[in-house]
Amino acid sequence: MKNLTISAVIKVYTFDELSESDRALVVAAKEATKKSYSPYSKFAVGAAARLKNGIVVTGSNQENAAYPSGLCAERTTLFYANSEYPDQPVETLAVAARTEKDFIPSPIPPCGACRQVMLETEKRYNHPFRILLYGKEETYEIRHVGDLLPLSFDKSAME
Repeated sequence: MKNLTISAVIKVYTFDELSESDRALVVAAKEATKKSYSPYSKFAVGAAARLKNGIVVTGSNQENAAYPSGLCAERTTLFYANSEYPDQPVETLAVAARTEKDFIPSPIPPCGACRQVMLETEKRYNHPFRILLYGKEETYEIRHVGDLLPLSFDKSAME
């Protein structure tokens, strides 16, 4: 037997420590929470993706009474970016979440399905992208999806 050690480096910033362009992307994700349709969970999530050409696209979570028919903000954003700008890889994806009262203090991690879509987006363009997970008290920077989804499943497993 042997042990396999998997590690990830996640940088932690305050909002003010982010670069101007990253702050603007986080603000776009925060604004996207206003377009969330989350009457059941009351948990609004917004995402903003900056593409290689500089365009920023946003999305929000969309719930449905027939769970799990809704869709997370990360997937809404990435699917929109991939369909409208199929030749543009994602450079950075920012995610923010709030309750009815305020933005949450600590970043929320993406669900497994969103992580898989992020991985496929990276593989589609052969271009890793950064992920910024916003919280009022701190923001996490993840350098690429592999740090969120170690031992991932992709098309190479089927070859």
